[in-house]
Amino acid sequence: MVIMMKSDPFANATKQVNDACDVLGIADEGIREYLAMPNKMLRVKIPVKMDNGKIRIFTGFRSQHNNDRGPYKGGIRYFNPEGGVEYMEREVMALSSWMTWKCAIVDVPFGGGKGAIYVNPKTEKLSDDEMERLTRGFAFKISEIIGPEKDIPAPDVYTTGREMTQIMDTFSKLSGNKYSPGVITGKPISMGGSLARNVATGLGTAYTVRAAAKILKINLKGAKVVLQGFGNASTFAGEYLEKMGAIVIGVSDSKGSILIPKGAKVSKILEHKQKTGSVVDFTGSKKVSTEELLTAKCDILIPGALENQITAAIAKKLNCKIIAEAANGPTLPEADPIIEQKKILVVPDILANSGGVCISYLEWVQNNMGYYWSFDEVASKMEKNITQGFKDTYALSKKHKIDMRKAAMVLAVGRVLEAFNQKGIWP
Repeated sequence: MVIMMKSDPFANATKQVNDACDVLGIADEGIREYLAMPNKMLRVKIPVKMDNGKIRIFTGFRSQHNNDRGPYKGGIRYFNPEGGVEYMEREVMALSSWMTWKCAIVDVPFGGGKGAIYVNPKTEKLSDDEMERLTRGFAFKISEIIGPEKDIPAPDVYTTGREMTQIMDTFSKLSGNKYSPGVITGKPISMGGSLARNVATGLGTAYTVRAAAKILKINLKGAKVVLQGFGNASTFAGEYLEKMGAIVIGVSDSKGSILIPKGAKVSKILEHKQKTGSVVDFTGSKKVSTEELLTAKCDILIPGALENQITAAIAKKLNCKIIAEAANGPTLPEADPIIEQKKILVVPDILANSGGVCISYLEWVQNNMGYYWSFDEVASKMEKNITQGFKDTYALSKKHKIDMRKAAMVLAVGRVLEAFNQKGIWP
């Protein structure tokens, strides 16, 4: 039974696949369905003994979307979206689909996967011991379908290198104590992680903004940037754009949004947030609504929060030249034609935030060969992949006279289809 909801993320992901198939002239409904649907969707119950001695049952998911170009790859999030467990299932399917296309765009030999547990450890205040029992319980339940050559998870919302290490350790012990660092990425450096992993998404976003600014002939020196969200991706995107000469004039977090007319250093805003728990009330700032932040006059808007932020109504009021989507799915499909009409250059999520998967791939390569590169070597390899991905996407957007989101999907679907056509169907 298909669960219908107000904004079904998997329906959005499927529409994007169909739009790309229209451009590529793929009429075969079977191929369209093959490209859209996950190969496998696992839903598990995870019984955990809580600190109070009671048993609590958690629901976990792992969606394996497509592995025609390589093993499945994608994060594991601990979150409780509005819409409950059924919504999360559709969300995980959508996110696994986007991972397939993300890997193909930057030409990383992985397919898409995604995992989740329906829990919010931040609001529920799970203890470290409860988190470990939950993480290891989930790792045990999905251990049959993950592995360095099968499916390689990574951190996502409310998961960190510690949870990844616990999954790696659980998997290694279940495999007869075979040391398996390549089963997971996003590990701490001491556990076989890669340098530059912590800055990967933000740095990648900054590289794509630089490439977009070059095309639009925007001088990044003095260019005004608005960051929606103030997590890892947004803060590092802001910091690296600052190094390129840009000025951050607006930020937001879960407590509120602010505009800083004269601009401010990301490090100073971060310092304020660490002291007070929020970006709100930063010196020289004015508190504004989410809509006022998103529609503020700037050169570069970076939506780096959660999905479905830029609606059609907000799109009509946008006042920027470049949108670089550091978050997954921040723009609703009905907003895209409006943004295109306004001639705003969008770097879509599956390209803008693909720095993380580029460096995840490089971490996996280092794990598999047991040899590790310097920060600069890793960053430069990632820069090459993501910049080429931008150029290929932009070239297709011009060739087919389509927006960048459609062009990114056309590029990705074309690459996956090429692999599928080489392999065929067996058994």
